[in-house]
Amino acid sequence: MAEEYMIEAQSGAAVLVKSGSKIEIIDVEGQQVVDFFAVNPTDPKEYLSAGVTIDCNESLKVSTGDCLYTNQYKKMFTIVEDDVKEHDLLHPCCRPEMYDFFYDTGKNHPSCLANINRSLMDVLGHQRDEITPFNIFMYTKILPNGKLSVETPLSKAGDKIVLVAEMDVLLAVAACSVSESSCNGGECTPIKLVIEE
Repeated sequence: MAEEYMIEAQSGAAVLVKSGSKIEIIDVEGQQVVDFFAVNPTDPKEYLSAGVTIDCNESLKVSTGDCLYTNQYKKMFTIVEDDVKEHDLLHPCCRPEMYDFFYDTGKNHPSCLANINRSLMDVLGHQRDEITPFNIFMYTKILPNGKLSVETPLSKAGDKIVLVAEMDVLLAVAACSVSESSCNGGECTPIKLVIEE
């Protein structure tokens, strides 16, 4: 049985997902980044760690066949299908302070940190000061001088990534809220989430 969720532009959602379930993230209109985060619902101190995922894969890039890991070095997800093969593990969730730092637009700006925290609060009753998610479809170039360049995503309408949950998780995702740069191609659009047990 599959459950479908449409996550509107600049919003988020949380879903309890059982171990072994397939998680399909679909870019509805193209060039839309998805902030993908999860916690262990029975022990919220265990959560998806971008840093540990980089460490375990010995790579800044992950795609089909790679796993995402928790802060306790346990497998949380395995990527089983990936149309785009360009994602980001470096950038934290956007937040008002980030919008002020780069664009002076932080006041009342929707943000992925707020949207994911709102979803976590609804289920767990707590939120986090900072989250570094798996930024699906985000295209970050690492330049020869070590600088980072956020480029327009390569994802087209209908492109998807499919992961299998390796443990029970509370999944929290957001359709990224950045419209001020190339991050989402300059326009924020919806994403679709499909969970199949």
